[in-house]
Parts: sequence; structure tokens; C-alpha cells
Amino acid sequence: MIRDSALAVSGLLTERLGGPSVKPYQPAGLWKEMRNDAYEQDQGADLYRRSLYVYRKRSVPPPGLNAFDAPDRETSCVRRQRTNTPLKALVTLNDPTYVEAARALAQRLLTESVSAAASSKVRIARAFRLTLARDPKPPEIDALLRLLHRQQALYAQNNDAAVKLLSIGESPRNERLDIAEHAAWTVVANVLLNMDEFLSKE
Repeated sequence: MIRDSALAVSGLLTERLGGPSVKPYQPAGLWKEMRNDAYEQDQGADLYRRSLYVYRKRSVPPPGLNAFDAPDRETSCVRRQRTNTPLKALVTLNDPTYVEAARALAQRLLTESVSAAASSKVRIARAFRLTLARDPKPPEIDALLRLLHRQQALYAQNNDAAVKLLSIGESPRNERLDIAEHAAWTVVANVLLNMDEFLSKE
């Protein structure tokens, strides 16, 4: 549900229902280590299908699901246990799926705003409505504006770091967007996708 929510708010989620299982991003060589078998990652829209369709090999479960204590499917699971570990944060902050979702959400904020000249505050408010379904509080706006300005300054001086961040994932990047601006908003989007309000499903 968390992965699907990140894909949905970013605009990447593939809505198609049914069909064969898909193989999204996974660390290179994982199957080779365990089964001497090659993992062939899918391309295009299949990368962004709902997690329900993710191919699951019982001997090598998908690492992203494993970190969230996903059931192994060997026995029936009536109720999921609560998951709250540092491994979860490592996945949502670093896994290509979530970084790409943050990049796509940032692109959405920069291109779908009410006007091309929309202020940062307007974009932050839109980001809150998309991710948390509420308006931000003034201290939250201030904190994200400070983060945005720091990241803008950082990426303006380090173009290579911005390009590296924006190269994560296979979805195309809007080349008309300023690289430093897009990278800075990607960091802001990543923060929102990692807030407890977004991740915790009660």
C-alpha cells in the first residue's frame, strides 16, 4: 500500500488491472547469489504496476517488501504485524522506486501548478494536499522552505549531484525543467513521502 501510494501521488502508477506478474527494481545479483538465476527487470509501465502484481519468489522475496515484514505466503496471514524499523526508512529514502516517485512528484509540482510562476508556498501546499490530504501548517511551510532554499543552493553549485539524483529511475525527466530546481524539489518531495502521516496506515 505504501509503494502504491507513492506511485499514485507521483503520477507514475499504472492503473491497468489483471495480467501477469511484474518485476520492478531490485538490487543487482540478488537472485544470482541465492538461486544462480537471473532476474530480468521489467521496463516501461510494468515497473509502476500495483504491488499486488509484483513477482514473488519464496526463496528470494522482494527486498522492499521484506523490509516491511511482508508475509512469506507459506501460511495464511489474518492480520499484519506493525512494522517500524530503521530498515523501513532505508527503503523509503533510498530505494529507486521511492526516489523516482519523489522525482516524478517534484516534476508534477513544477509543471502542474496553478500558474508557471506559482510560488514555492503554493507548491508546498499542493504537495501536502496530494500526499497527506490536508493543508500544511505555517511551521511546516517554513521548515520545507528552508530545506528547499538549502537544496537549491547546494545543487546550483553541484550540477553533477543534481544530475545523479534525477537519473534514478526509468521514467523520462522533463528536460525543460531547471536541473538544480528539479533536484531541490525532489528532496522536498522525498521528505513528504517519508512523513509518518504518509507511511502509517492504521
